[in-house]
Amino acid sequence: MIPQRPLKPIMRRFMRLHSDESIASGNERLILRELWKQPLISRAELASRLPYTQQALHKTIDNLSARGIVSLGPPKPAAGRGQPSPTLSLSEDWAFTIGISVNTDQIGVTVMRLSGRHETAEIDIVGKTRDASLDQVSALIEKMLREHGLDRANLLGVGFAIAGYRVEGTAFNAPIPLQDWSLIQLEPLLSSRLDAPVWTENAANTAAICEAMLGVGRHVPDFCYLSFNYGFGGALIIAGELVTGSFGNAGEFSGIYEEHEDNRRPALQNLIRHLAQHGIHLSSVGHLRKSFDPSWEGVAEWVEDVLPVYNRIINAICSIIDPQAIVFGGQIPPRLAEMFVTGTKIAHVPRYGVSRPIAKLIVSDLSGNPSAIGAAALPFKATLL
Repeated sequence: MIPQRPLKPIMRRFMRLHSDESIASGNERLILRELWKQPLISRAELASRLPYTQQALHKTIDNLSARGIVSLGPPKPAAGRGQPSPTLSLSEDWAFTIGISVNTDQIGVTVMRLSGRHETAEIDIVGKTRDASLDQVSALIEKMLREHGLDRANLLGVGFAIAGYRVEGTAFNAPIPLQDWSLIQLEPLLSSRLDAPVWTENAANTAAICEAMLGVGRHVPDFCYLSFNYGFGGALIIAGELVTGSFGNAGEFSGIYEEHEDNRRPALQNLIRHLAQHGIHLSSVGHLRKSFDPSWEGVAEWVEDVLPVYNRIINAICSIIDPQAIVFGGQIPPRLAEMFVTGTKIAHVPRYGVSRPIAKLIVSDLSGNPSAIGAAALPFKATLL
């Protein structure tokens, strides 16, 4: 992730020491990361995974427990001689985060506890200004905090995601419907508006983070994420972690196309325009996802038209990145994603009758708003995990 400004004074209550700005030491973060991946692991099992002496591990866990970050649970039965080892988990009530994801037709808002438990709500922003949308977001956040009994004093920070590529710092170049969100430094604006530290990221990246946490990433550490939205982009997860590149735009796959190919990208705005020519009028990408029917007149024709440029991306990914899997995500209707999977052609001629291994193509089965959920994980990943 791109570094943000120093943490706001509001976060002092979470600090490990008053003399610095860290919430967790390097050793503590390794432990917390393991507990995020596998709740209720026993202390003995944890010791077998980390390069610490038993004494050092026990001391660090005791410190985390004393601060309320880690909870000790009932022990698992001992596998051999010796005392049973207590189970460990992240304390759900120690802190929570907020995730906000701005797309061309809606904003998703997620509240997430340290345990990973989360709830998401969405608002429609078609035709609304940035300020009007943020007013609605602020009201929705307060409503969600009341409904779920969350104290604002326990807010660790806000993760913010937006469709578009990063240009400098926390400024993004978003699609035309989000013009007034574009080319401005979003972190100071949002931090002041929400009175909290804010981490910003591309929406495809946060959706990929969600996929790494809750979806394909539970079994596949290296994958490429294709984000089909109003536009078309993606993200890279390597060894379970997001790879952003030097300027924050790794996975910006539409950059491979020349200008005259823009209308043949597998961007859902292009499909909506194509369907309108066949008398099927859809108000937004969200409307397309909810109502999609593969038998609509014009769908098969559009897919056939964009398959050549789509296949160029797939072949570039397989040849340059060589991931274990390619995940079809974003707002694409699952049945439309299956049409792309079926139409995939790998440009590889076997040598001596043997082909090279190729990434598995997987349609994401995550529901809700993965980009907002992944955005909510940003403050935890930046400070604790």
